[in-house]
Amino acid sequence: MKKTLVVFAHPYLEHSNSNVELINFYVRHQHFTLRDLYEDYPDFHIAAFRERKRLKSYDRFIFQFPIIWFGMPPLLRLWIDEVFDRNWLTEGEHNPLEGKEVYILVTTGGKERSFSKTGTYKYTVEELISGLIVSLNVFKANIKHIKIVYEANKLTKKEIILHKKEFTELLNQ
Repeated sequence: MKKTLVVFAHPYLEHSNSNVELINFYVRHQHFTLRDLYEDYPDFHIAAFRERKRLKSYDRFIFQFPIIWFGMPPLLRLWIDEVFDRNWLTEGEHNPLEGKEVYILVTTGGKERSFSKTGTYKYTVEELISGLIVSLNVFKANIKHIKIVYEANKLTKKEIILHKKEFTELLNQ
């Protein structure tokens, strides 16, 4: 099994049953290392050098977060800005993301039809998280799958378990 770093960012985790269920899965499996950005950096002071060093020792990455006011959580956005600094590539350092598998798991309270060109918001979730996608592409990461869980706050326990099963099956392919 691939050694996997989970970069998790949720400012209101206590209100998210669906995210908690997946976190419990990561914690129970030794091949996953969970990094909760809101727990690690409550003061928003990112240790970018330490984060870059950490990235080098993983085979695969998962970015998991909710849509917050039509974008990524602010701490994740800051983490990307500071850790994925373009100068990192020009310093002659090995690119730790090049060719590595990346999975993105996004939860949202909105309906799927709302996140479309003709929907309420006129933008897709992929467009709203394009900063992460472009950053990963610049670093030549291999984005394997983007899973979006719509209406996450309305899911039953059974539906949450089904989403978790589907996601873990993606990881095992």
